[in-house]
Amino acid sequence: MKTILEFTRAKREQQPIVMIAVYDALMARLVAASPADALLVGDSVAMVVHGHPSTLHATTEMMALHVAAVRRGAPDRVIVADMPFLTVRRGTAVAVAAAGQLMQAGATAVKVEGVAGHEDVISHLVGSGIPVMGHLGLTPQSVHQLGGYRLQGRDAAGGARLQEEAARLEALGAFALVLECMPASLAAEITRARAIPTIGIGAGAGTDGQVLVGSDLLGLDPSFQPRFVRRYLNGHELVGEAFERFARDVRTAQFPASAEVLA
Repeated sequence: MKTILEFTRAKREQQPIVMIAVYDALMARLVAASPADALLVGDSVAMVVHGHPSTLHATTEMMALHVAAVRRGAPDRVIVADMPFLTVRRGTAVAVAAAGQLMQAGATAVKVEGVAGHEDVISHLVGSGIPVMGHLGLTPQSVHQLGGYRLQGRDAAGGARLQEEAARLEALGAFALVLECMPASLAAEITRARAIPTIGIGAGAGTDGQVLVGSDLLGLDPSFQPRFVRRYLNGHELVGEAFERFARDVRTAQFPASAEVLA
């Protein structure tokens, strides 16, 4: 996808949306060469790349750095960037400045977690020409308030709240929604009720699309194996084997070979 208008078209034509989260130019280039539709630069970069324990450590400067790298790797694709922790809670001016920095770094749109308490900020961002993707269900920036990484909307009250929040985000001008870690039946209900597309992660198959982190689907981290992630490659073993072979070849004087030596 090259514009956010294609998200609406995909829902209308019932074409599932494929989104992959990446953080650097190399991975972005690989995704851009694939049939995937869009790229996400998630605040999970704080955990995956920088080794922090949660997404709360992502800053606007950190996000902008990685957005710029991903844009260089995927110059003509839709790139959605997460708004970092508290940037939409410090008022419109702070939010616009942060979103503007991400857009100038190369983002096509920004993603905002939740809606309650910052409806005015979302409306102002949209009105300022900044496309907004909503994010409901498990919102990692609220992990402490949620009591951990738990399934959301599992009871009637929680489901009704998420349905209402989805409607509010659509009314505020969000062009799409990420639905994370909620019952599949609830995600499907939200998807049917909304004109804007939904992209699921741990929300079943009834959404308009799916998103996974690139390193997760490649199986690069054996310590992270949530139930909703399918590994399409046993990446950590393949990479480990390559490093072992390199070390063995160096220590047995098999690398570099004569053909690999510069004249």
